[in-house]
Parts: sequence; C-alpha cells; structure tokens
Amino acid sequence: MRAASRLVSTLTLSYRNRRNSLLLSCLAVVAASISLTSCRQDMHNQPRYKPFAATNFFGDGRSARPTIADTVARGQLHLDEARYTGKENGKDINYFPIQITREDLSRGQERFNIYCSPCHGRLGDGHGMVVSRGLRQPPSYHDPRLVNAPVGHFFDVMTNGYGAMYSYASRVAVDDRWRIAGYIRALQLSQNAPADLAQQNGATPGGAPAGGKSE
Repeated sequence: MRAASRLVSTLTLSYRNRRNSLLLSCLAVVAASISLTSCRQDMHNQPRYKPFAATNFFGDGRSARPTIADTVARGQLHLDEARYTGKENGKDINYFPIQITREDLSRGQERFNIYCSPCHGRLGDGHGMVVSRGLRQPPSYHDPRLVNAPVGHFFDVMTNGYGAMYSYASRVAVDDRWRIAGYIRALQLSQNAPADLAQQNGATPGGAPAGGKSE
C-alpha cells in the first residue's frame, strides 16, 4: 500500500510539474506576442496630425506648415519657362526646348499609345477605343487648326488639360510630354506632308528612289 501511495504521489507531482511548465511556456509566448504587437502598433500609429487638422502648438493654429519664403523644393527649380510651361511671355512656343531624336520619337510613340490613343486613336484621328464606347470624340490632330497650332499648345494641353480632357502632368513626365508632342507632329506630317517632301528626301514622284527605276 505504501509503495502504491508513493507511486501515486510521484505521478501526481510529475503531472503538476509538467502542467506548470506548460503554463509558464504559454504565458511566455503570450507575453512575447503582446510585446511585439505593441511595438508594431507604436510604429504604425505614430503621433501625427491629419491633413488640415488644427493644433495649439503653433500660433496660427495650423498643423501643416507653410513653405519657407525664397526656398525651392528639390527637383522643382524650373528656370526654363519654355521647357516647363510650353510658353514664353504667356504665348505658346513653336519650337522644341529639348532635342528630339529618333529615340525620342519612339519614346513619344510609346507614351502616346499608352496615354493618348484610347481617346485620340493611334492615327490621331480622334477615333479611339473610348469613342467607340460612346464617350465624347476629341478633335483630329489632322484638322488644319491643330496642324497649324504651335507645338507648345499640345504641351500645355497635356499639362493643364483642355475641355473634357484632364491634366496628365502627374502621369507623364515633362520631357515625355515634349516627346509625345514630337510624335503628334510626325503623325500630322504623315497625313499632311508637302508635295516636294519626297523629292527632298531623294525620291521621285513615282515612288522610286532618285536615279532608280520603278518596278
């Protein structure tokens, strides 16, 4: 009987020890989880003011501080008026303020197809996909009014919007807008080329190269 009692006591004590050990392990895991969670919340929920929120810290009651006078943010020093506005003295310029190469035209075509062709169509004729869905049709770039428009006009429209078209300034970089304008000029030239352009480029009116034979 004594041996049986001792065995029962030993088993009971062993069970209690294991239970206590398991309990301590669970408590340690919970404590660690709480500690990590609180640290993460501190990082995510930092003390801050919401936009336009009021504050008593500053004398004017505004939490958002105005820009310091006579300072310019990094990357915002736009001294070249023509390049960044497409205008000089308030008028659209009719030249490209950046160099336009074949690679620039290819880039302009890529950007045009992404941002402009849904409305203007890939030919620039105003028959884009959204027009076929019933939305308002934009004018054709081959309209004489736009053929004769200064190139700065297209840059200004992309920058500030015009009519039903909204601004693309936040979507298309400054120089890419000029590249798109260059591609628009290429589209216009493809449909409105002067009669003597082929001869200027070494081709005869019949289509054969100058000095060659037509087949």
